[in-house]
Parts: sequence; C-alpha cells; structure tokens
Amino acid sequence: MGKSTGFMEIIREEAEERSPRARIQDWDEYSSPFSDDTLKRQGARCMDCGIPFCHTGMEVRGVASGCPINNLIPEWNDLVYKGKWKEALERLLMTNNFPEFTGRACPAPCEGSCTLAINEPPVAIKNIERAIIDKGFENGWITPRIPESRTGKKVAIVGSGPAGLAAADQLNQVGHSVTVYERADRPGGLLVYGIPNMKLDKDVVARRITLLRQEGIEFVCNTEIGKDVTAEELREQYDSVILCTGAQKHRQLTLEGSDAKGVHEAMEYLTASTKKRFEEFDADESYIDVEGKDVIVIGGGDTGADCVATALRQQCRSVVQFGKHPKLPSDRNADNMWPEPPNVFTLEYAYKEAESVFGEDPRQYSIQTKKMVKDEEGHLKEVHTIHMKKEKQADGTYKFEEIPGTEKVWPAQYVFIAIGFEGPEQPVLKHFGVTTTERGRIDAQYEHYETNLEGVFAAGDARRGQSLIVWAINEGRGVAKRVDHYLMGASVLPA
Repeated sequence: MGKSTGFMEIIREEAEERSPRARIQDWDEYSSPFSDDTLKRQGARCMDCGIPFCHTGMEVRGVASGCPINNLIPEWNDLVYKGKWKEALERLLMTNNFPEFTGRACPAPCEGSCTLAINEPPVAIKNIERAIIDKGFENGWITPRIPESRTGKKVAIVGSGPAGLAAADQLNQVGHSVTVYERADRPGGLLVYGIPNMKLDKDVVARRITLLRQEGIEFVCNTEIGKDVTAEELREQYDSVILCTGAQKHRQLTLEGSDAKGVHEAMEYLTASTKKRFEEFDADESYIDVEGKDVIVIGGGDTGADCVATALRQQCRSVVQFGKHPKLPSDRNADNMWPEPPNVFTLEYAYKEAESVFGEDPRQYSIQTKKMVKDEEGHLKEVHTIHMKKEKQADGTYKFEEIPGTEKVWPAQYVFIAIGFEGPEQPVLKHFGVTTTERGRIDAQYEHYETNLEGVFAAGDARRGQSLIVWAINEGRGVAKRVDHYLMGASVLPA
C-alpha cells in the first residue's frame, strides 16, 4: 500500500450532505461526492490487512458480512490513493456490474467487516466506490462494449431488477442474444420504483439501461408473463429462461380497521411517488399525496425510512415511524461481534430531515399497533398502540409482552405498511410451473440456480427472498455462468 500508516493518521470523513431543510424542498440526491483530495485521504486509510474481510462475502447468522460480490476493495482503495482512477475503475468493474447502484443504495456490509472497524470507524468504502464509477462516466471511460460475435443462442430474462440486469449483462458479453421482460413501464425493477430518487437518481438508472441497450440487450416493457406472453411461448422461442421476478409479495398486517381508506402498502406509496416524478406521468387516483396530513409508517427498516422522507417532501403535517424492537445501542453488544454488520443506532437521511422539521427523531420504539379507527365515511382517523417489552428467554429466543397503561391514540389520515416481504408473487411462478419452497420462493439451489424445468433458471430475491442489491448482483452473475454452461457446455464467465 502506498500509505501504510494512513489508518493511524487519518480519520474517517463522511460524504457531504445538503442541508436537511433545503433538500426536502426537492427530490434530488441528498448526498454530495467527496473531493479528489478527500478521496485520496480516505483511500489511504485502507490497512493492507492480511485477510481483507471487507470482500469475503460470507453470511454470519444469516446476514451478509463483507461484500457478496467480492469487490477487490483494497486494490481500488490503493489505486484511488495513488490517483490511478482508470485502473481503479477497471478493478471495480471486474466484480461489480453496477457500482453506481451499490455506491448509492447498498447498506455497505463491506464497511461493517472492515478490519479497521474492530476498534475504529471503517474505511469509507461505499463513497469511494461511488466516486470511482461516477468519474468513469464523467471522463467517458464507460462506453458500450459490443460483443465481437454472437453464439446464436437466445435467453429470456423475466424481471429487470439488479439480478436480471446483471445476468443480462454477463450473458450478452459472451455473445448470447438477451431479451429482458418487465411488466412495468420502464426497466429497473425496484431500482426505479422501490428506491426514492433522493437515494438513487432515476437518471443514473436510465443511463445504465441506455448503455445495456447500446450493447445489444433488448428490453420489452409493459409485458406481464401469463397475460401478454405465455411461459410456453418463452420456452419455445428461447434456448433458456431466467426468472428474476423479485420478492414483492408484502407481509400482511391484519388489524381491526386496516381496510380503512388511507392505509397503503409502502411500495404502493413509493411507486406512485416515483411515477409522479416522471414528466410523462399524469397523476391519477393512484397518486398518494399526504400534504397537510398526519402520517404513520409501520415498520422500522429502510423502506419505512424512505416513506418518511417522501412524506416530508410532500409537506405532511406530522410523521411518525413505529418499530416493534427497542432502540439499538450506540455501540456493538457483546453478541454482535466483528465481522458481523454492526447492529447499532444510526441517524439515516430521513430521520435527520424529520428532526430538522419537527425537532425530534420520528421513530417510536417497542410499539405494537392494536387497531385503526375509521370515520363515518371509512377514512382513517386514528391509530391505537401499546408499548411492548422484549425479554430474552432461557432458550435464547425473545418474547414480546404488552406493558399495561402505555396505550396511546395517534391521529392519522395515512398509514404506510413497511413490514417487509413474504417472497415472490405467485401467479408467474404457478404459470411457469416451477416448484417452490415452503416459504413460497423458487426452489433452485444457490450456485446452481436450476428449477425443476429444463432450461429454466431462477436467481435473486425470487429465489433467496428479500435481500440486498449486492446479493441480487451476485446471483445474477452466478446464474449467468450456469446458463452459459448449459448453453455452450462450458463457460468463460467468472464465478
């Protein structure tokens, strides 16, 4: 490494963010890139450790530890420190098809397993990654890579999220003719309609889609499998089919009054809001506007935070987010040891914004929603809750119990349910006839990806359940190698 003592001399710096009060007036990305000098310093903090856990990509107790796509992080950190940006880009693209997505919207398990993170703030890996790919586009280093020849084999991919796009990119580069089918009006899956613009600008997604088109990938949108085209037609027309339909079946919250007008799934709200941002979208009854309203978000994860940020930009009167778990500690607990991702309290972008408007963090912890109450016309008017205590049992499991006397009534005209996803939606899977697991996921073994149907493969959230963008890219690359081998008898694609 060029700066062997950098980690001892240089502190971690965070990317600059626009003022919370200013940025909630628009839908632009909230963070700003580092300067080149800052990036050089931050790259110098990389330790040249003997075993770089940052790129191991293993799972610890079911959670990603390190980068699932095995990014060569120490190598491009050192190249950034030395100012060799083009070489850093080459290293980055060896393992990551879409660094512009992960550099913005990934929770960065690489940083949690950074060796420096044992007792110091980790290397700013995510921000360096974003800077490398952005500089690649800015300098014209990212250009269409047209395959020199075609194999004559055709592959259909159902779903254009990160798994489908990664598989398409890999298979196209080895000469197969790839067609991606998407039921929405534009490609990108949850990259477009699941992640708000302030985290991932839609021009960034469109730029990549344009590049993939220029390289020869065909996208067919507004097309639902089983309605507009059948599984039989796909299997007849293509040499192989890959199912990357995602995991968009919402967990249900069945409570008294949950059928009230104003109660929506989080993704319904976020999708409608994003569609409104596209100039050609004519807002209709599907658009949800909470201006001047009291909003409650049920669910403590990233999707819930995105609902908070969206409501603030629509100028809600109030917003509160309920989570069933207690507030996280400021430091790792003894049972949350490195290199596991640190399960600690953080103040994400949406909560900073809410604090700037209302003077406090909108999150309420250890809350159980008991019922929702409608007015005479069926519209939501209030939500009833009670506080819970979480206690560890002798067998290591946890039990939640209500605390008498902590009942509370919250005014609300809108509730957005963000309690996660059960798995893939079933109609397409049943139409194809693929077998599923007990949890409703496509039954296809990791690293093999074959379904019970000849020539039909599956990858991404449809196979593994709701997960991270990096896991989707991992599986997209993995299934591409398996399909290439299936079609050609061997594969030159990386594992």
